[in-house]
Amino acid sequence: MQAGRKLRDALIRLREGTISLEEAEREIDGLRIEEVGDIARIDIGRNIRCGIPEVILAEGKETAHLADIALAHVRSSGRCVVSRINRIQAKILCQRAEAEGFTLTCHNAARMAVLSMGKPVNPTGGVIAVITAGTSDIRVAEEARVIASEMGCQVRTAYDVGAAGIHRLYPAIRKCQDAHVYVVAAGREGTLPAVVAGLVDRPVIGVPVSTGYGYMGKGKAALASMLQSCSVLTVVNIDAGFTAGAMAALIANMVVGQ
Repeated sequence: MQAGRKLRDALIRLREGTISLEEAEREIDGLRIEEVGDIARIDIGRNIRCGIPEVILAEGKETAHLADIALAHVRSSGRCVVSRINRIQAKILCQRAEAEGFTLTCHNAARMAVLSMGKPVNPTGGVIAVITAGTSDIRVAEEARVIASEMGCQVRTAYDVGAAGIHRLYPAIRKCQDAHVYVVAAGREGTLPAVVAGLVDRPVIGVPVSTGYGYMGKGKAALASMLQSCSVLTVVNIDAGFTAGAMAALIANMVVGQ
């Protein structure tokens, strides 16, 4: 749902009495920054302003600081997404969340966790397809899937359908033919996104993945290949599953008017 629509929706529900004044204030306070001690400033209003939830990057953070930030975010906004989380961080975060009565869902393949007060995400009607060339690309694809789901989209997945066995692609395209946007993750030479973009009449976002080795390994060849695509293709950074999923969800939600 776009920012203006979110504001209007909150005001209508306030007028109808289905939410309290305090709940309406929390929903429309798009510029509010909340400080967590002297370590962080949480952007509580990002979802209202931009249509993309604030996501906390766990990588590089001390576990105690991560938990403090994530729990403060849930208290303020009701929901929090954590990316690139490791097992130790997830264990401590789970303990802290349970102590406060919050729900924590771990998406291990995506290395992500979602904390909430138990309220589910409202579906928008947007549909995203997430496709991978190989199984090594699934970790990045799952990051895209989780964030698109958190933005209210229905996500269809088709994994391991890469160009090395191109006949695997066509059943995947049929499975995903109602998608508004395609996210295609590929490592090594990164061919698949360009192929998909040449077969569908919807936006395609290519995600180069840091698989592959040797000359231009670790995603560099895949990135270069996607940037040189003769098919019309949008490309994000190496391993940027979150960016691809969020952009896809923004596009899909605009298509369905949310």
